[in-house]
Amino acid sequence: MSGGPVRVACVTGAAGGLGWALVRGLHARGDAVVLADRDADGLAQRMAALADPARTLAVVGDLTDADARARLVAAITERFGRLDVLVHNAGITHRSPAKRTDPAVIRRVMEVNYHAPVALTALALPLLRASRGSLVGIGSMAGWMPVPGRAGYGASKAALAQYLEVLRQELVAEGVHVLMAYPSFLDTPIERNALGADGGAAPHARSTVGRIRTAEWQAARVVAALEARRAEVAREWLPAFGAWLWATWPALHRRLMRRQFPGELG
Repeated sequence: MSGGPVRVACVTGAAGGLGWALVRGLHARGDAVVLADRDADGLAQRMAALADPARTLAVVGDLTDADARARLVAAITERFGRLDVLVHNAGITHRSPAKRTDPAVIRRVMEVNYHAPVALTALALPLLRASRGSLVGIGSMAGWMPVPGRAGYGASKAALAQYLEVLRQELVAEGVHVLMAYPSFLDTPIERNALGADGGAAPHARSTVGRIRTAEWQAARVVAALEARRAEVAREWLPAFGAWLWATWPALHRRLMRRQFPGELG
């Protein structure tokens, strides 16, 4: 960037997967980047890879904790005095039939994927109002339509999308931009670290539909949409078709999903 202050972007879940790809994309466009994650070792490795202490800041903490959220916003304010982009990327998933899943697993997924981003947004809004900045929500196709084995994950992503879409309407007059992204299947650690029904590691591999995309592919699309201040990253045709089918012909959608995800029905 030239002429004017450097944009400051914060990415949660920045130590790996899509979060790390987003950090690199935002850093490459000239932003100062705040990397937030609970993985201290992972953040240290990422900071070493960026090797740009003037435009990077790592903040370690579990953002489901109120004190950690407050420390993050305070660190951004102290170091940069502004925030232009907040990317709600941190998330967890599970692969387990709802009928056998411990409710504690669902609560954990909702806490990470929905409650923490909502609470962090409330803390960060004064900075984003001041910069007329951007909120970015990483949703999922599982938030548009029921995906077997992902009851808690789909609920959390649907809830996050609804919250941010309502917030969009409330903040448009103040110049705050909201961008939603809805990835389908990505090759990232979130799936490799999926929880099972008892809260341990999921015991089986995931079922998929369509192409498995790289984190870099998805991050490039998010950064481009952010640059253009679009409302949404363009949806891939197959999950978009699935969402249309669910809305218009749900009985057929249910049959096809049972056929495609038999291992998730348990």
